[in-house]
Amino acid sequence: MARVAVVGGGISGLGTALMLGRRGHAVTLFEQDGRQAGEDLDRDFFRWRRPRVPHAVQPHSLLAPVRTVLRAEAPDVYADLLARGAREYHEFDWFGGHPPRRDGDEELVTLRTRRIVLEAALAAAVERERTVDVRTGCRVRGLVFAAGRPPRVTGVRAGTDTYPADLVVDASGRRSPVPRWLTAAGCRPPVVDSHRTGIAYLCRWYRLRGEGPRDPGRVKTGSAAPFALAGVFPSDNDIFAVHLVLSTGDPTRGALTDPAVFEAAARRFPATAAWLDLAPEPQSAVLAMAGLDNRWTALADEEGPVVTGLVNAGDSLIHTNPTSGHGVSLGLRAAQYLAAHADQVAADSVGYHAWTERSLRPWFDAQVAADRGTGQRLAEGESAALPDRRAAAVGACAFDDPVVMRARAQVRHLVRTPDEAYGTDEVDRHVTAWLAAHPDFSPGYDGPTRDQWDALVPVG
Repeated sequence: MARVAVVGGGISGLGTALMLGRRGHAVTLFEQDGRQAGEDLDRDFFRWRRPRVPHAVQPHSLLAPVRTVLRAEAPDVYADLLARGAREYHEFDWFGGHPPRRDGDEELVTLRTRRIVLEAALAAAVERERTVDVRTGCRVRGLVFAAGRPPRVTGVRAGTDTYPADLVVDASGRRSPVPRWLTAAGCRPPVVDSHRTGIAYLCRWYRLRGEGPRDPGRVKTGSAAPFALAGVFPSDNDIFAVHLVLSTGDPTRGALTDPAVFEAAARRFPATAAWLDLAPEPQSAVLAMAGLDNRWTALADEEGPVVTGLVNAGDSLIHTNPTSGHGVSLGLRAAQYLAAHADQVAADSVGYHAWTERSLRPWFDAQVAADRGTGQRLAEGESAALPDRRAAAVGACAFDDPVVMRARAQVRHLVRTPDEAYGTDEVDRHVTAWLAAHPDFSPGYDGPTRDQWDALVPVG
């Protein structure tokens, strides 16, 4: 059994420490923040300032891999998550009744919850795990190296102490200092592939009132204008978030931080208007996040690992635009792999690096391509070309046809790539039949025009 140091106590770090500990490894988890998510979820979510984790207050939907990994590795955490208010939503719930079941359909479930709920459930489980030593308020300040080609990491330095380890896992997030430490120690630099999205993200949190309905009924959770996207994230304990996405170059972006302007703009989109019409109680200011990028940081290059005894996971390895909600899923997948192969990874990390390239990298590349298209379309606005009729029909058809909805859900939940899910004869036949039944269908938007938007939202 290995001695493992996990740097960072976010979701990926907590999940990695828990799964390793439950396989008998001796784990020390280092988290520089002096507190962890606890029992008062609203206080922790709305009042805990976390500048190193700016996405913590943004909405999340936990996709199928989160549920699958937790049910396999930590069913007690999954039960706790539900007990704290997380809700399961199957993609076929849209239809009211589910179609005849196929293998894999049971996985197409979103967990509707705030990120803080999962953090709290994981933190509670880690605290109970006797093989995990949790050190909150303890900042790792460097790595310990042994000579070699490549050099080997043999532990971490925190404060004045040194903690030996057979394996160090960097789960310290998108602002990880580890790449800098490696180059300072003479290692070959990590391979970083970074793409700025050109997308800005704004959200506001609301709570449904006790006497009102719990949802607006059969309403899509997303709407679009040529220059903006709008959506709803139903969450735990009658909480939901409304979000707007624009180009970072949009001159009206700054004005949307005014709650009145934000809500007036959100009401111009059918998806968000339906939820705001429930007269919910605002719970937050408008929370903005820009400077979004997709970044892949590999601790291996064409020559092999740049260092041994160290791997990265979670946002230290891969982080993507949060709109698609991939981060938690990919982080827990990496945690599960590390826990199952810790001794091998400690001895030789080549297998782990190969697995990340094979199993995680395709989703990164897909997000980069999608964001490139979205960013360009939002920047071009109404001058952007509409998608071709058949491509647009795939999205529209999914909400009428369970076969196409299944393909859509498989892509959304990281089960199959778009080519795999949509590129079947069956999906092709169903889309063709849908188009034949809707001869007047043409691509378009259900959100406001630019003139309507500009009359409502002043230049910020």
